[in-house]
Amino acid sequence: MSKEHRRSQLQSDLKRHPFLTDEELSERFGVSIQTIRLDRSVLGIPDVRERTRILAERNYASVRAIGHAEIVGELLELELGRSGTSLLNTDDSMAFSKTQLVRSHFIFAQADSLALAVIDSDHAVTGLSNAKFKRPVTAGERLLARAEVIRSRDEDESVVLVETTAGGHKVFRGKFVVAQKAAVEDLRAPV
Repeated sequence: MSKEHRRSQLQSDLKRHPFLTDEELSERFGVSIQTIRLDRSVLGIPDVRERTRILAERNYASVRAIGHAEIVGELLELELGRSGTSLLNTDDSMAFSKTQLVRSHFIFAQADSLALAVIDSDHAVTGLSNAKFKRPVTAGERLLARAEVIRSRDEDESVVLVETTAGGHKVFRGKFVVAQKAAVEDLRAPV
């Protein structure tokens, strides 16, 4: 493959999959990591951390139901009332020291906060969840969570499906019933 063709393909691949790392691109194209870095530099494409930060900043302004600091992971895509995507880079601090397996509450928190972030309401709270952990996650894996609103009932509640993958393998699946607007105000009323 010529240098020009590789660079064109690199640009196309990163438009479709902006979270590919230099290591993944190196394997995909059969060239060194340094070659990928040079290609990105020539094309004016930032590294994966910067690409992720840029996408996240664009989406945080749209979130209504929770504060930006309450989102676990980085919010990459958001279409209020419909869908969203977040990325969580796991590390040793999230894992059990003996096994290096990521504690389940970090995986759940990413999914739960994403389910709340996609709700097009000023108030939302998780009322019910059905979570399934599909396989263990090792510290250092990148978790990509995708949320989709699969049902909405007026302004009272929505059902959000969240699926999380690591390295292309499903690690978590959860359905969240999210109370919103009027339902949250009812919860605040004195008993």
